[in-house]
Amino acid sequence: MEKNATAIINSRAIKRLQQGHLWIYASDIIDTGGAMAGATVALMDEKGHYYGYAFYSNSSQISLRWCAPVGNPPDREFWRQRLLAAGECRRKVVSNTEAYRLVYGESDLIPSLLIDRYGDHFVLQTLSQGTDALKQVWVDLITELYHPASISERNDSPVRQHENLPLQKGVLSGTLPQVVVVQMNGIRFGIEILGGQKTGAFLDQRENYLAAASYTRGRVLDAFTFAGGFALHLASHADEVLAVDISEEACALARDNITLNGVANITVLRANVFDYLRELDRDGERFDTIVLDPPAFAKNKQSLLGASRGYKEINLRALRLLNAGGYLITNSCSFHMNEQLFLQLLAEAMADAGRPVRLIEQRTQGRDHPTLLGVPETKYLKCIILQVL
Repeated sequence: MEKNATAIINSRAIKRLQQGHLWIYASDIIDTGGAMAGATVALMDEKGHYYGYAFYSNSSQISLRWCAPVGNPPDREFWRQRLLAAGECRRKVVSNTEAYRLVYGESDLIPSLLIDRYGDHFVLQTLSQGTDALKQVWVDLITELYHPASISERNDSPVRQHENLPLQKGVLSGTLPQVVVVQMNGIRFGIEILGGQKTGAFLDQRENYLAAASYTRGRVLDAFTFAGGFALHLASHADEVLAVDISEEACALARDNITLNGVANITVLRANVFDYLRELDRDGERFDTIVLDPPAFAKNKQSLLGASRGYKEINLRALRLLNAGGYLITNSCSFHMNEQLFLQLLAEAMADAGRPVRLIEQRTQGRDHPTLLGVPETKYLKCIILQVL
């Protein structure tokens, strides 16, 4: 860290900080103070008032990410305390699982750092120049606090390209088996940490799996099943489950997890969900419970219009496929598709389907992915539970 580097920021940046947002854009920096890429710099306004410390990036539009209050520059012990606080939060909100998010970036006041835990195996993502410069510190602190079997990095996220950082993944310490088996809500999942999505699995739906199971009955369709997370949680409440995904790799993963748990009433089918929903409707098929958990259709604001059409299409088809009294558990993990817009699209789909629908629950990501109120970007997952009357 460059102890003497001080970035001077304008009034817009100060207002954002005072409103609780941690990001400062390049256009709001008056002077970088000669900071090097990845440095932790002091923040000061033009009148000489200090506002704490931030990670500096010389390539991203998010040039500064606030990370520490006014005082001594953050050191190893400071970050150790931040990790301890994150761990204490998870001890209060996480139960009955060996897989969860230990550190969720801005929400744990360590912006752009993600740490996921799969039993004794830990995975980190350093998504900015600032957290990447401290990678060895994170490895050392995880080792000190948790004595892990392995620590890996999944730094193959495209987000790192905005930071001019290489895309890479691999084992940083310890020994990582090809498949790590973890228990989640009493169900076993095989995780390929270096081969799966994100850091090996989608952990943000863990609590929604249980909520969905409480409404499940009869014949179930799990669309965009990926590793079978919803299908496996719903199977014990269902007569039969049809799990569908376009990816052969995802289907194979779901089949492996079904075998791992000895479940007999799930059928996995590889198909394009959009086409398959139309086919089911044409053939007069009906279900009592449907889950829609697609990938993010809206990657940015520019793709929102096309994404909206996609979300409306699949939800319209699902509503037409449900028996009276049936439940739709529909999800969007696109931040740019906010909850108000998502509910509006669902209302339009209801009108086009010509069926009365009531809203039962509005849910979000699990509590191990908490929302920092000043940073709306930390809340992204919408899980809406509807009932067709």
